[in-house]
Amino acid sequence: MNERYSRQILFREIGRAGQEKLLASRVLILGCGALGASHAEMLSRAGVGNLRIVDRDFVEFANLQRQTLFKESDAAERLPKAIAAKKRIAEINSEIEVDAIVADVNNSNVESLVDGCDLVLDGTDNFQVRYLLNDACVKHRKTWIYGAAVSSYGTTMTVIPGETPCLRCIFEEMPDAGSSPTCDTAGVIMPIISSISSIQVSEAIKVLVGDFDSLHRSLVQIDIWANDWRKIKLSKPNDDCICCVQRSFEFLEAGSQEFSAVLCGRNAVQIAPPNQVDLDLAQLAAKLSALGEVKQNEYLVRFSVDGKEVTVFSDARAIIKGTDDVSVARSLYARYLGT
Repeated sequence: MNERYSRQILFREIGRAGQEKLLASRVLILGCGALGASHAEMLSRAGVGNLRIVDRDFVEFANLQRQTLFKESDAAERLPKAIAAKKRIAEINSEIEVDAIVADVNNSNVESLVDGCDLVLDGTDNFQVRYLLNDACVKHRKTWIYGAAVSSYGTTMTVIPGETPCLRCIFEEMPDAGSSPTCDTAGVIMPIISSISSIQVSEAIKVLVGDFDSLHRSLVQIDIWANDWRKIKLSKPNDDCICCVQRSFEFLEAGSQEFSAVLCGRNAVQIAPPNQVDLDLAQLAAKLSALGEVKQNEYLVRFSVDGKEVTVFSDARAIIKGTDDVSVARSLYARYLGT
């Protein structure tokens, strides 16, 4: 084992045996935005031998403030994030095998993405995918580490199926579209990304080397600007959890997924949420006002971003005009409506 990992091997809780386990491990990083990019860099430097990085988006200049793997040239070339991450990791640690997958995660592919991985790290930007990931990991008994960060606030917890609460034990229902802030409506600062990612990656390394006794076993909540750090201790799965106890995986079923459809002849895509929603249009318009001109009436909110016109209705259905690419439309929907 080369000198690269010598200081990490000196850390007693990892040691040489732990380092060998890391080199033999395969981790799925789902989403390679701010959190995912940080996960990927730390794990590659730590010597986790195999990384599967999945992301549907491409690098933009607005990403560079917090997405540490990427460079101006990546944004200029509009490289897919997974591809740009693989290129950068090859410069950081050429010993790491990276499987870069440019894909929109959905019920048809999430189980195959999880397959063969020792652990999953959440770097996603929306609850739809997180609940889907929770279903897949609980079904296949894969440990996964939830994480989210927006503005100066972040939260994380480690899910060990059958041992700890799963995501639906803690958050039984997925938040309604438009009810949660996103980085594109509330902003985000780099310190909260680094803080949450550090906790997630620390937990991942503990799991991979087999030090389960050192896991924090909490729902960690941090507001880095308000200097507020909280740990809510978790015990066992809820007795009536629909997912990890009843083993009903409704987010893996096609009927429960977000509906997307290309509108023929209109260069537009319609996105609809999986659940019935009554959106507060005035609140949404106020949240989006920083983007520029936002038009609103009692039926809809309309705004433009990245050369696309987005129209959102009170049932959280949206029409994104200016593209016939469903993945682009879904990305915009997630950025500005939050699911």
